[in-house]
Amino acid sequence: MSSEAPSWADQWGTSGGVDHYDNGGKHESSKGKKMANVKAAASAGLGKAKVAATVGAQKVKSGTSVGISWVKNQYQKRTSK
Repeated sequence: MSSEAPSWADQWGTSGGVDHYDNGGKHESSKGKKMANVKAAASAGLGKAKVAATVGAQKVKSGTSVGISWVKNQYQKRTSK
């Protein structure tokens, strides 16, 4: 039975398929360009995220301050009567 079926090495070759995907180094340079583009986009996105987080934190701080002041005023109104 094993003599009838070709082995894995016969089907796929013994070189591991490197010859089938060799395109003269173009893959490596395009991969490097893609990585540079991804890094640039991530850097820009990170800057935007930092700005959004800072603005959000300022809004939370301001809202908390206003809320605490409101609670204090309500407490003072009830205790002064």
